[in-house]
Amino acid sequence: MGNHNDPVIELTAIGRINTGFMTLDQCPGSGRFNEGTSTIELKSEFAQGLHNIQMASHAIVLYWFDKANRNSLMRKTKPGEAQRGVFASRSPGRPNPVAVSVVRIIKHDGSTLTVSGLDCLDGSSVIDIKPYCPEEDRMDDARIGWTFP
Repeated sequence: MGNHNDPVIELTAIGRINTGFMTLDQCPGSGRFNEGTSTIELKSEFAQGLHNIQMASHAIVLYWFDKANRNSLMRKTKPGEAQRGVFASRSPGRPNPVAVSVVRIIKHDGSTLTVSGLDCLDGSSVIDIKPYCPEEDRMDDARIGWTFP
């Protein structure tokens, strides 16, 4: 896939996500379909990084879809929908299965963050958490060429 000049990128899981979804069939197709709560349990050495997280109502959570197909570059589509490359889709199957969800922050207690809006398997690794900043993250003129259910 790459060549010898590609940089090696190392990620450290900062914690685990507890969603209660044990199989892929149980996972919602998007975090926006999960109004239930999930917890993010950070490793103790990263807990201080949550200090004052409650100043934000929402956060961006980056996590790892470790069960995803990493070999497909084309997205299978519904009948009548245009075929798209993986980088033109939100498909979990991709060369680096980094997932992202905007979640509502419900509660912060020590190294635990309770949120709503995650769509991953129980035990998924957390890569990073960032506050969602409407002034920076919202794009009022953003559009997409397909419809969501």
